[in-house]
Amino acid sequence: MPLALLALTISAFAIGTTEFVIVGLLPTIAADLKIGLPSAGLLVSLYALGVAIGAPVLTALSGKLPRKTLLLSLMALFTVGNLLAWQAPGYTSLILARILTGLAHGVFFSIGSTIATSLVPKEKAASAIAIMFTGLTVALVTGVPLGTFIGQHFGWRETFLAVAGLGVLAFIGSALFIPRGLNHQPPASLLTQAKVLAQPRLLLVFAMTAVGYGGSFIAFTYLAPILEQLAGFSAQMVGLVMLVYGVSVAIGNLWGGKLADRLGPTAALKQIFLLLAAVLLVLSFTASNPWLVLATVLAWGAVAFGNVPGLQVYVVKQAERFSPQAVDVASGLNIAAFNLGIAGGAWGGGLIVEQLGLRHTGWIGALVVLLAYGLTRLSGYLDQRDPIQTSVTSNTRPVVAMH
Repeated sequence: MPLALLALTISAFAIGTTEFVIVGLLPTIAADLKIGLPSAGLLVSLYALGVAIGAPVLTALSGKLPRKTLLLSLMALFTVGNLLAWQAPGYTSLILARILTGLAHGVFFSIGSTIATSLVPKEKAASAIAIMFTGLTVALVTGVPLGTFIGQHFGWRETFLAVAGLGVLAFIGSALFIPRGLNHQPPASLLTQAKVLAQPRLLLVFAMTAVGYGGSFIAFTYLAPILEQLAGFSAQMVGLVMLVYGVSVAIGNLWGGKLADRLGPTAALKQIFLLLAAVLLVLSFTASNPWLVLATVLAWGAVAFGNVPGLQVYVVKQAERFSPQAVDVASGLNIAAFNLGIAGGAWGGGLIVEQLGLRHTGWIGALVVLLAYGLTRLSGYLDQRDPIQTSVTSNTRPVVAMH
């Protein structure tokens, strides 16, 4: 494996850690900054919003920059954002730090895949992308639990300091090993992206992504307070539960890819959305029992990101038909839709916690996921009605999340 590819993988690990570690730290941050859980939840929403904006907009605006220069700038911004979070004097400054980090995140995953493929022969391009995204898988399995552990024992600020250290390591690795003068195609202009958004069938897939993940994050954003306040787990145990969740996600992602290969994307997505809705509904009833909620979280991880391979394959195939000149744009916008779903879910979950209570995030999230199931059925029905729609099949490559 080229050392440059390892540097990209370390970058993906750092970014994946900082995105999701906040979920395990929400009660700690809320108590320290003397804010409510819904306000703390905005730290998830606004980060995801930064990713959603950064991916399409900033990637287009930075298209003329050399790839290495842009990559180093992004990792510098990522590191600065985490250092600002470490030293944030209050809630507002912490929000600004999270938004800055989210902007770097969005552009990194827009250009990271193209850099990875340029480092290896063409026949190994897919493997190079898979290796880079392994950083995300490892982040969920080890980075997030470890970051939560650091936050619970040494303070949440120290978690961001540790992630900033990872950012420095990634910056040094990229500076040393990423070659200069990498060839790259200019990213799609904002006008091209707008044309993709004018395609109703692609908008339907983006809605499936946003609504499906929005429903899940209504509850997932507040997993730590659910575990502490309803199930009675100690703050120190939350990191262990996050570890269980991360391992389950890694397994479920592989399973979701194989299911999409075997059944086709829409059939697989319908099954996974139904299972996800069922798990979220069950969560409302098991949240008060530590053993039952642990089993629920294990099942939740297995289906939470299992629909990623199917959604990505499906949006590519739909783009090949309805917007063949902008397939990469459609894939990137689907990632933006994923993060818009996270932002909306975390925000909506905050309202539910404030008005109804933590327990209600589960069943309401289940209803939202059922809406994604309905959108998937509608898209599948439109595919069947259209006589020139070809079979939507492809070799799916599992990735941990849409970033």
